[in-house]
Amino acid sequence: KVRRILATKGMRVITIGPEKQIRDAVKLLARHNIGALVVVDDDERPVGILSERDVIRETAVNEQVFDLQVADLMTRDVITGTPQDDTYSLARTMTEHRFRHLPILEDGRLTGIVSIGDILKAERDQYRGEIDTLETQIMATDD
Repeated sequence: KVRRILATKGMRVITIGPEKQIRDAVKLLARHNIGALVVVDDDERPVGILSERDVIRETAVNEQVFDLQVADLMTRDVITGTPQDDTYSLARTMTEHRFRHLPILEDGRLTGIVSIGDILKAERDQYRGEIDTLETQIMATDD
């Protein structure tokens, strides 16, 4: 479940307002070494998401990209998850829709964000645990 990922990585989410300039967003992305920012309104509710890719795509066609507002580039129709979601379904959703970051909401409140890397690591760890258990069982029956 996503809840386990958030318990491990923490629930801190770096956010930005839609009225901020892209240059501010890029500074936050670089400072925190992250790939996306959740865009929130004055009540801290998600209204969009801005990824590194969004900025790079615009930079390719607009040399004044850094003077734009976050609202100009952000994705507005954000798909979100909940702490109760299973990692497999979120991985499938992220792969099908071709995005790498998914905000997590609980009772309409932003409580975290997971990346495809977070999900793959959690699944790998789960599979490793299952393999270790099976190897232990096999070794016990060989004795």
